[in-house]
Amino acid sequence: METCDVLIIGGGPAGSSCAWELRRHGLDVLVMDKANFPRDKVCAGWITPAVVQALQLDTEDYGQKHVLQPITAFRTGLIGGMHRVTRYPDIVSYGIRRCELDDYLLQRSGARLRLGQALKSMVRDGRQWIVNDAISTPLVIGAGGHFCPVARFMGAALGADERAIAAKEIEFEMSPAQRDACQVTGDTPELYFCRDLKGYGWCFRKGSYLNIGLGREDSQHLSAQLKHFCEFLKQRGRIPQDVPDKFHGHAYLPYGYAARKQLDDGMLLVGDAAGLAYPQSGEGIRPAVESSLMAAATILEAGGDYRRQQLLPYASRLAARFGAAPAPSGGPAFLRSFLAGILLGNKWFTRHVVLDRWFLHTQQAAIQTT
Repeated sequence: METCDVLIIGGGPAGSSCAWELRRHGLDVLVMDKANFPRDKVCAGWITPAVVQALQLDTEDYGQKHVLQPITAFRTGLIGGMHRVTRYPDIVSYGIRRCELDDYLLQRSGARLRLGQALKSMVRDGRQWIVNDAISTPLVIGAGGHFCPVARFMGAALGADERAIAAKEIEFEMSPAQRDACQVTGDTPELYFCRDLKGYGWCFRKGSYLNIGLGREDSQHLSAQLKHFCEFLKQRGRIPQDVPDKFHGHAYLPYGYAARKQLDDGMLLVGDAAGLAYPQSGEGIRPAVESSLMAAATILEAGGDYRRQQLLPYASRLAARFGAAPAPSGGPAFLRSFLAGILLGNKWFTRHVVLDRWFLHTQQAAIQTT
């Protein structure tokens, strides 16, 4: 029987961040993921300076071998409507490719890896978990995203009663002809909101790669909205006419849309598994990183006693960081559409609310690690 101090299910930014912090403090950590890395991940793909700081990421070193696109502006507007460009004096984010970043962080974590292995069973034996009849550990961390098997084990109604956001995205390397025809610039990601404010589409260039996607609250209209969005981009000349049509799906749970159990005896959930994506933007990377570092701090304080009572400070940390769970936006469709046109046409609102607060979260300093 293999043993470890902590078993983390999921090797994305949540799992690797937690593993990295625990390993820095001497714990024996094992990361299990059903995928082999590097692997593709549906995501627009950018990280804010707060994430860079929290992970102590050396941007110069990382950028030598991986895509790291500085972002200094955003183009925003309504799908089918007018748009504006908001520029910043400094770098406010970095474009990344998830297949590269996730693999880099996982390898850097220093944890033992069990890749290509899915979680099949968890059985409680005293204060230990026996996982897949092969691994014994006192603590299991669920970091497997929205459909994390640990979240399911803890009672999450995956895809049933939860009001998740559905998204479709594609990232591909453009041909020379496509690069010439693409008007999107790497330093200026483009964000276009649906008129009913139930979602938004994005178009993001990272060197020779182009990422296009759209996410919405109502998944039944997602394909039609995505098609309409791509047609809009082509009509405006923003993207090449011959982009691939094999988009990939993804789901995530915005913070406050449903209450998932965050912890129990010998178990914790982090990142998308805990339903922590930002409600307005859907970003999951920063909440994943920060929740994982808070989980690591709680684990280190527990000193090997992982009963639920000893893990409760994790829930307190989450509440202090993310605040009271916000209520999902609502209101009549016509009113939301009317407000969208007015607010997104306002320069101050676009800069200080949509971008600074909703997407960049500049009002909140980076989380500190020990």
